[in-house]
Amino acid sequence: MLEAIAVGKSFPGVRALAGVSMSVAPGEVVSVVGENGAGKSTLMKILAGVQAPDEGTLQHDGREVRFGDVDAAQRAGIVLIHQELNLATSLDVAGNIFLGREPRIGGVLGLISSRIYEEAEVFTRRLGLDCSPRTSVAGLSLGQRQLVEIARALSLRSRYIIFDEPTSSLTERETQRLFEVVRSLKADGVGVVYISHRLHEVRELSDRVVVLRDGQNAGDLRRDEITHQALVERMVGRELKQFFHRTHRETEVAKLADRGVVVNELRWSAAQKRGISLRVARGEIVGMAGLMGSGRTELAETIFGLRRKVGGSVTIDGKAADATSARAAVRAGIALVPEDRRHQGLVVDFPIRENISLPSLGKLQRMKLVRSRDERRLAEDSCAQLAVRTTDVEKSVGLLSGGNQQKVVLAKWLARNPTFLILDEPTRGVDVGAKADIYAIMDRLAAQGTAILMISSDLEEVLGVSDRVLVMHDQRLAGELRRDQLSEQAVMHLATGGGEA
Repeated sequence: MLEAIAVGKSFPGVRALAGVSMSVAPGEVVSVVGENGAGKSTLMKILAGVQAPDEGTLQHDGREVRFGDVDAAQRAGIVLIHQELNLATSLDVAGNIFLGREPRIGGVLGLISSRIYEEAEVFTRRLGLDCSPRTSVAGLSLGQRQLVEIARALSLRSRYIIFDEPTSSLTERETQRLFEVVRSLKADGVGVVYISHRLHEVRELSDRVVVLRDGQNAGDLRRDEITHQALVERMVGRELKQFFHRTHRETEVAKLADRGVVVNELRWSAAQKRGISLRVARGEIVGMAGLMGSGRTELAETIFGLRRKVGGSVTIDGKAADATSARAAVRAGIALVPEDRRHQGLVVDFPIRENISLPSLGKLQRMKLVRSRDERRLAEDSCAQLAVRTTDVEKSVGLLSGGNQQKVVLAKWLARNPTFLILDEPTRGVDVGAKADIYAIMDRLAAQGTAILMISSDLEEVLGVSDRVLVMHDQRLAGELRRDQLSEQAVMHLATGGGEA
């Protein structure tokens, strides 16, 4: 068994771990969950030899150990697979699996032996990696690259493999393949530590769950105790019913029903058989569900002017709001929180202040110079209103947690008081506490009369916060569900082509 016993770790000004204990046995899948900043990554780095604990001990097979570096942990059979994969894209699959340990002819300085491909194929075949060991890693999908990382771990004769958010960039098919691999590793006696914000994955895979909160143990759950509610309550210290609490519902929406957004026969491709028509009233949160490739993001980008429309129209409060560019969309009162916040929603090397003020620079200028005092006040007020956890708005936004980065994306648009807010996967990759904060922000905006279209692959989220749900299938609107019709089964029936608009 691999154990961490009363482990503590501090960094300047931060107590990352305080007396944390956990264990994983061969052939067991143990998930570690918690909000961003709960200490999960620090604990994993200690187990994998990346960092040393300040307090407490590690035990391996009943003996106390202290890993001086990653190599020492790997020699003991412990490998950490990071969320950001560490592969050399200039090398082929075999070269990555045996990087630094290549079989050679004539000693350490000799030529690399062709046996590298035969030995690599043993691991790729075991994992079902459907490519040759001679294939360049640069041409592989993210799911295939993930399997190369696992193959490298197996080649190290790993007894324990730690996965840090392994499915954050995978498709549904690649995710299911990864699950099969995890179950295969378990059957072969490998101990697996699994970290994920996706609680349905945790419920599906785990034999046990270790919950961390604020750098401390917040509870352990056995297989028969693992429920969404039990996980959330231990992670954030509050009941699940508070998460999807809406103060603003049908009666308020009815008062504003004559105002809002009307999308009429909108098309972004000549191949579309029908345009998309929908309505979002002021004060209403309309959820949009659908499988990958159904056209949800394309619809959002067309409304916001990022894609050229080939037909149809958009009106807001009865006035034309057709956007030929993002600039035109912003002037019309439309805001888009994109699916990929780091590459499309933020300038990660800029400070929080500049990210928040970016869409509002015209209002902050005098004689074509930005009034720095007003810019800073806007950023500080926005961070306070959205509970962005930061010590200074001059801090680089790239250093924030995923949930706080998402709040900054929201803040920069809310500073412009949009009439129509489109949220594309607004809680992807954020912890449950940040999710609750984002839901509360959405509820507050709806109460103020903002029309909100929320695109999400999380059905629990769609059902929890939406007044109505629109379902996309094959680039068309497959159906609409009122609140009293909502269920996961009804949504999936439409999303898989079981209904007509």
